[in-house]
Amino acid sequence: MTSFDNPLPEDTRFMAAALELARQAQQAGEVPVGAVVVRNGEIIGQGFNSAIAKNDPTAHAEIVALRLAAARLANYRLDDADLYVTLEPCVMCAGALVHARIRRLIFGCRDLRFGGVRSKFHLADSEILNHRVLVVEGILAVECVGILKDFFDERRVARPDGGVAEIT
Repeated sequence: MTSFDNPLPEDTRFMAAALELARQAQQAGEVPVGAVVVRNGEIIGQGFNSAIAKNDPTAHAEIVALRLAAARLANYRLDDADLYVTLEPCVMCAGALVHARIRRLIFGCRDLRFGGVRSKFHLADSEILNHRVLVVEGILAVECVGILKDFFDERRVARPDGGVAEIT
């Protein structure tokens, strides 16, 4: 289920918290993605991308937040929790959401290259899996796109012919 029209009133507030974490990632030189896990109106886990600093390819914002939430509850199943993230989760993170039994995924903007929920794959609510996550997208989308665009614009190296070379 995808919904632009039926966000809950608190969705903007929790996405703003995820955006603040994305800013922390950006300041640390990481791809600016932030995530929070919310249960009963309270943030129980949060994280931002830290794969570079930790030399850990699994240290995505969603995984960091899920690990902290699971540790706090002493349970890897987070059935009644929602995850807010600024960027559409990749395949790895989408799989983790299903395994954790996250109730709702709320993401800010699509990841057209690696998206595992809408852009490339539809893992979170696939009918062939044992759990389906409700999906809401587009909350604070302009802000979520903006922080990513700014980050990558800063890292692109202009070529002498006016084109854009690889990201540094």
